Amino acid sequence: MRTLLAAITLLTLTASPALAAAEGGKVNLLEPHAGLIFWTIVVFTVTLLILRKFAWGPILGAVQAREQALTDAMAAAERDRNEAAKLVAEQKAAIETARNEAQRYIAEGRATAESMRGEMLEQTRQQQAELLERARKEIEAEKVKAVEELRREAVDLALAGAGKLIGQKLDGDADRKLVEQYLASLGGK
Repeated sequence: MRTLLAAITLLTLTASPALAAAEGGKVNLLEPHAGLIFWTIVVFTVTLLILRKFAWGPILGAVQAREQALTDAMAAAERDRNEAAKLVAEQKAAIETARNEAQRYIAEGRATAESMRGEMLEQTRQQQAELLERARKEIEAEKVKAVEELRREAVDLALAGAGKLIGQKLDGDADRKLVEQYLASLGGK
């Protein structure tokens, strides 16, 4: 009601100078014109009723719908923000888990590599020891073989030399055993 009275007063004050100017006279802002006031009130009231019936309802509905849409959007944004924060926390936890797992795999890999390295070194040492032992045995076998060969040669030479001294060929097994026993007795001394 207060708004209606303010609007009527405003229309009265603005309509009077326009009417006076249209009549061609001097404008007196303080002089009221009853006809102008009446028609101004009528036009204002009709305009107010038409606006109330056709415009304010849809305008207020649109404003309320907009307000509801904004409220819904803010609620959705809050839900999305909470969900995003939860997802970020989950991602951070997953990254930390993956980082810890990667560190564990690296540590296991290093331990496995050290273990394999130790095993390989041990195998290499064993192979070296086996090769050295085999080489020693081969050297000993070759040495024994060379000594046997040398004895045989010495026996043959001794028999040949003794045969020339005696004048006959000494070939018998008994002669050979005799020379070998003599050489063996010399090797012991």
